[in-house]
Amino acid sequence: MGETLLKVEDMKIYYPVAGAGFGKKEYVKAVDGVSFEVQKGEVFGIVGESGCGKSTLGRGICKLEQPTSGKVILDGEDITGYSNKQMRPIRKKVQMVFQDPYASLNPRMSVFDIIAEPLIVHKLYKDKADLEKKVLDLLKRVGLDDYHANRYPHEFSGGQRQRIGIARALAVEPQLIIADEPVSALDVSIQAQVLNLMNELKKDLNLTYIFVAHDLSVVEYISDRLGVMYLGNFVEVGDKSKIYKNPMHPYTQALLSAVPVPDPTAKRERILLEGSIPSAHKPPTGCKFHTRCPKCMECCKTQAPERYEVDDGHYVYCHLYDDKIKKQKEG
Repeated sequence: MGETLLKVEDMKIYYPVAGAGFGKKEYVKAVDGVSFEVQKGEVFGIVGESGCGKSTLGRGICKLEQPTSGKVILDGEDITGYSNKQMRPIRKKVQMVFQDPYASLNPRMSVFDIIAEPLIVHKLYKDKADLEKKVLDLLKRVGLDDYHANRYPHEFSGGQRQRIGIARALAVEPQLIIADEPVSALDVSIQAQVLNLMNELKKDLNLTYIFVAHDLSVVEYISDRLGVMYLGNFVEVGDKSKIYKNPMHPYTQALLSAVPVPDPTAKRERILLEGSIPSAHKPPTGCKFHTRCPKCMECCKTQAPERYEVDDGHYVYCHLYDDKIKKQKEG
């Protein structure tokens, strides 16, 4: 393992529910006790169904959402309780690339102004000439030309807009970039171009990524390690190769069985999950996946699973790997 850049400890992000009743307090548990670490220079993928809390987790890390509890430690600094004013210098360390390139860029600002804004806010330029040079260099780095600087977002395609968003994130020379489904709104051919660009930038600038996505093939392509989320919690965390070759959690197995195989002669057994994902407002007791799990046991309905290490660095949150329960079943 390398040097730890980010450490998240038992993060919870709850949203109060309006109209719960007199004296009652009810919450939507978007993120419900997530812990993980990200090493410098790696790409940590977060994958799961829509509504599982993966985007909320990403926003909570960079304090765009205020965590209800837990800790966020960035480069050895606990930023959990930081105010907006205290977060300003931290923004230079961690930046975000948003999902929708159409909504994340101000339509009233030129591309030059969009990329220059973080440089101006953090005073990262000497004079006007230096500012212009830095903006044009950033455009070139993401594959755009000088003349694009004077244009406005509506004049660009989706892939070009996402490149502008990446250039804006790079402006402050961050250590960590949280990419929230950055290619999900793009055509498949454009997705490949943006992913290749992000890989090149990672190598050239020694960046660290948290890559949030629901597309398992995209995550497999770009990630080193990944965490599989279900209803606000991780169910499996480990090296990409270990999880894709040997998924241990029933939910991960079901997800991977649905990935299309390009070989028409190849046969893969499809695992169909019954029912739909429960509400984060009133999640099931015990293991949250037990209502859809084909391997559900009685203990799953009442006891939340602990984290079990099934291989070096490969963790699963599932009672199937609890030695005591294994012995009870065998006995």
